[in-house]
Amino acid sequence: MTTNVGGIDRILRIAIGAALLLWFFIDQGTGFWHWAKLIGVVPLLTGLFSTCPLYSIIGMSTCPRKG
Repeated sequence: MTTNVGGIDRILRIAIGAALLLWFFIDQGTGFWHWAKLIGVVPLLTGLFSTCPLYSIIGMSTCPRKG
């Protein structure tokens, strides 16, 4: 896997993913919107691993260029 998630993008993904998961565990609601918060796993993992499959598909990268 190539790294294609840069600094600020990575920090935002981790923060948003963690916030959604924390909200899921704190709010013991029911229904669709409660379970929809589990989508926070996706930005959390893409931030932690610094790679985004969607970015790879569309050929995008937020990493600084080397050179």
